[in-house]
Amino acid sequence: MDAILPAATLDTLLSAPILFFMLGAAIALAGSHIPIPEGFGKALAAYLLVAIGLKGGVALAGADAASVMPVLLTAAALSLTMPVLAFGLLRSAVRLDRVNAAAVAAHYGSVSLVTFVAATKLLESQGIGFGGHMVAALAVMEAPAIVTGLVLAGAAGGAAALGAGAGGGTVTVSGGGFGGGFGGGRVREAVREAALNGSVLLLAGAILVGLVIGAPGLERMHGLFVAPWDGVLCLFLLEMGYLAASRLRSALALGPRLLAFGIGMPLLGGLIGLAAAMALGLGVGDTALLATLCGSASYIAVPAALRHALPGADPGVSLPLALGITFPFNILLGVPLYLMLARAVAGG
Repeated sequence: MDAILPAATLDTLLSAPILFFMLGAAIALAGSHIPIPEGFGKALAAYLLVAIGLKGGVALAGADAASVMPVLLTAAALSLTMPVLAFGLLRSAVRLDRVNAAAVAAHYGSVSLVTFVAATKLLESQGIGFGGHMVAALAVMEAPAIVTGLVLAGAAGGAAALGAGAGGGTVTVSGGGFGGGFGGGRVREAVREAALNGSVLLLAGAILVGLVIGAPGLERMHGLFVAPWDGVLCLFLLEMGYLAASRLRSALALGPRLLAFGIGMPLLGGLIGLAAAMALGLGVGDTALLATLCGSASYIAVPAALRHALPGADPGVSLPLALGITFPFNILLGVPLYLMLARAVAGG
């Protein structure tokens, strides 16, 4: 088992997508800029969502519903409950104020598409198969954590001041108790925004298209959605490395306890995902992916939903932590570690 981690880590670090990620980070740390047009990264993200959704839908078409549903229900339950654990750690160990603790907890209950894609790429390079239903699990885990985060924020403070914000002011929530203005209006607003988030809809829609067209339909689009996959992923991770390194300075200013949380929570989440996978009897590939999903943190869907639903939360805390600390950690070290542990517990 000791030999698995170095080999998997070396394979990951020397793969083209990760090398491009580190190139983007190096460009940012050098104080330079990537000469790509504005919006190019969003176009690449849309491509990856469609491509992975199509592949997942095609694979899901041949799956047994009775074996898939327990995985999807477990994924939803994990996304719904993991923020509670994160919130407890942030309040007790990190001593973060209640509103920001709830917001950060929501980020760490949701998932990162790019981390998931990096994990699938590692599995493919190792010749390890995985089920298309894991793409559906990715889509399922996007939104429940947002609801839990809002419940934690409302339950923590009610209609009164919820605590001192990161900027030193007092964060308040208008309306009656949690079941009133905050619980009724803002939770519904956040759920709606999460469910109608463009990334979530695009991924879910691509899965449905894959289900309908099946393998023959995807084969006809091989030149667009299969063959260019590695190259597009390299370009996307180039920009993600640049963005992550750009957030690094802000992340390092958050303090040692938050930085420790940014690495410790993914590890804890990964272990929870491994335990859930063992209970479900999943194979090595699916186990590694569930651990990766539980160990990742959202930096797209959750910030968008909380921007309006929880305006008292400081994005200068949650976003640098998720994007500047947890994301690079998972890309470079976490994913190989989750695969090593998956091999150990699933007997691969």
